[in-house]
Amino acid sequence: MDNGDTSLGRLRWQCRRGMKELDFLLERWLVERYPGADPLRREAFHRLLEAQDPELIAWLFRRERPADAAVAALVNELLDPAG
Repeated sequence: MDNGDTSLGRLRWQCRRGMKELDFLLERWLVERYPGADPLRREAFHRLLEAQDPELIAWLFRRERPADAAVAALVNELLDPAG
C-alpha cells in the first residue's frame, strides 16, 4: 500500500462518525470528489473532519453555518452533490 492509499484509508476511517447520515455524506464526498479536488478543497475537507460530531450535525442539518468560508462551501457541496 502506498502513501496515497494509506492517507485515503485514514480519511475513510475519519469519515466514520457512527451516524449513518454523516457517514454517508462524508464517505460519498471522499470517494466521488476528493480524488479530483484541488488542494484548497482537500484542506477544507480535512478541517471539516476535525470538527466534533455535534458541530457536523448542526452544519449538515443546516442548523448552523461554519465560520470558515471554505468549510461552509464544502458543506453546501456535501448537501448538494449535483451543484
